[in-house]
Amino acid sequence: MTDRSSLRVMVLCGRSPRHIHVANALCEAADVVAIVNETGSAFSWKKLFKTLRPDNLSRKVWRWLRDRRRYTGNPERRFFFGDAEARLNHPELVREFPHINHPDVVTLARELKPDLLCVFGTSLIRGDLLKEGRLGIANLHGGLSPEYRGADCTFWALYNGEPEKVGCTLHWIDAGIDTGGLIAHISPEIHADDDELKLFWRAVQNSAEVYAEFVRRLGEGERFGQRQPGKGRLYQVKQRGLRHERSVDRKLREGLLRDLNLGRRVAWFTAPPRQDRAT
Repeated sequence: MTDRSSLRVMVLCGRSPRHIHVANALCEAADVVAIVNETGSAFSWKKLFKTLRPDNLSRKVWRWLRDRRRYTGNPERRFFFGDAEARLNHPELVREFPHINHPDVVTLARELKPDLLCVFGTSLIRGDLLKEGRLGIANLHGGLSPEYRGADCTFWALYNGEPEKVGCTLHWIDAGIDTGGLIAHISPEIHADDDELKLFWRAVQNSAEVYAEFVRRLGEGERFGQRQPGKGRLYQVKQRGLRHERSVDRKLREGLLRDLNLGRRVAWFTAPPRQDRAT
């Protein structure tokens, strides 16, 4: 499938190299009418007081120090773009808003009337934005739902000794957290010397191709979406601590990924034809 879909797509994504990579893949696959980024600049006293709580502040400082070490030299950019700059192929499509559920994002969607909203790496979609998109809202989640919902799912699969369950889920968005109808599961090839970040980035790299294929197939009239078999487990950022990090480091050193012989795997969840949303 190499033909570009005629679907009008509005992309809602983050601004890291992995998000840019996925946005570029979607721009090649469909008629992207806007790329929406949230700047995170919206101030609230409630958010500030929550951040400054001793437990939250110490956790944030620890994560900042950890990530500063892990991201020195910008390995994510090099993984996705090599020696090139991490840049959008269509920067003219970018629209920035303080947060993804800002009323102006809803207004933009109503003005552009996209057939589909494609999400990756934003805050949780809530409120009126959930009603936009003639065909709905698809999301790329960095874990295999429903077993691995929420945050840091690659890490938790390794912590649980289940590297075969590392991967991403393409799903329809509903009001829950990674609970919408399944579109595809994407699991990356696993190498013996991989770590958490390489596995996650490879899963995203593979998923960009699947996301693009999904948009093309959806534009041709194919339908996707199967109910998730149970609630699984929701992982939160605050659950991950130093002892968990040390446990994963030890398991990797002891050969958790050795002799797995797992290649790239994609499972599609097709569905019977359904009615478009009323406009």
